[in-house]
Parts: sequence; C-alpha cells; structure tokens
Amino acid sequence: MAVVPLTDVSRRPARFPLVTASIVIVNVLVFLAELSGGEDFVTRWSVVPADLVHGHRLITILTAMFMHGSWSHIIGNMVFLWAFGPQMEDVMGRSRYLAFYLLAGLTATLAQVAMDPSSTVPNLGASGAVAAVMGAFLVTYPRDRIRSLLFLFVFVTVTYLPAMLLIGVWFLMQFVSLGVVAKTHPTGGVAYAAHVAGFIFGAVMVRFFETQPRAPQLDL
Repeated sequence: MAVVPLTDVSRRPARFPLVTASIVIVNVLVFLAELSGGEDFVTRWSVVPADLVHGHRLITILTAMFMHGSWSHIIGNMVFLWAFGPQMEDVMGRSRYLAFYLLAGLTATLAQVAMDPSSTVPNLGASGAVAAVMGAFLVTYPRDRIRSLLFLFVFVTVTYLPAMLLIGVWFLMQFVSLGVVAKTHPTGGVAYAAHVAGFIFGAVMVRFFETQPRAPQLDL
C-alpha cells in the first residue's frame, strides 16, 4: 500500500505559490542537466561527506539539494512539495519561505553527513527540505484534510486523510528506518537522517518564519 498526497482541500493559499513553483522548475531543470551530464555532473555537484568535512566543495551543500537520483526520486519529492508547500509559502511570505527551505536543506545535509563523515558516497536530493515543509505543515495545519491517491495492490482510489495521520505516519516510518540504518550502517541508500533532521527543523522553526495571516478554512 502507498499513499501520494495531492492537495490540501481544507484551505486555499491567498496567492499563487511562486517560490514553490520556482523550486519545482529548478529541480526539473537540474535533473535534466543531470541526465545530459551523466555521472560526471552528479559527482561534481553532489555532496561527498568526506570532502565536505575537509572543507572542500562547500558549494555542493546548496547544489545537491536540487539534484535527484532517478525519475521516481524527483517526482516523489516534487509531488510532496506541491501538496504542502503552497500553504507554508502563504503563511511565511515568499522571501522567508525561500530562506526556510534553503536552511532546512542545509540542516538536513549536515545531519546526513554527520551519520558517516568519512563516506565517499555522493549525497543528493531535496528530500530533507521537503521534509521540513511537511513538518511545518503538520504543526500549522494538523487537522487539514489532504486529498491523496491510495494505491492498494492493483487498485487506485482517491481518499481524504487528516494531515496529522498522513504526515505523522510518514515521519514515524522515516524515524524507524533511521534506527535500522544506524544499526546496519550501509554505505548508501535513502538518506533517512536528512529526512528526520529536516522534518524536526520544520516543526520547530515554523513559528519563527510565519509572518502572514493563515488562510481561512474552507466550508466543505
């Protein structure tokens, strides 16, 4: 079984989510550049923990958060971002939301590097920053209903889930998986430390970034 969030049906942002849309576009363009540049492009612009801890290629902290390892990786991240990002951009304002997103990505990357600072395996992806958006959304709108696609074996249906349940279960899965990874200590795979750190950053810091009135709840 899998659940894919589509949109918040409990409220609508007051204005078009320009920053969220721009982030999606930049991620897509960078991914296309990855496909064109191949392994050399990925190696050059992704985070390699062993390099980072020695002060080399620090710019990759920024560039890596706009890169992805596969089509499923980028599609998943961008779908989740589009489901929860517009509402958070609305309550933070565009400039503060962008700062929040970038700081979240930085925090998530450093947390992943701290898991294995000697690793030479490239790290890349927007998952940590997207997780921060989800953490912020959970704190801000825990009771909002999220229109989602529910995949059950070969069946697909649309369902409506409270944000607290959907995001809460997702975070629990990341947290448990992080514990498993910490015990087995693999050299690659999903960056669960980045997911958990990003989520916690978003949940804790969202109040410091909010500046705008929250969008009113819709009558359903």
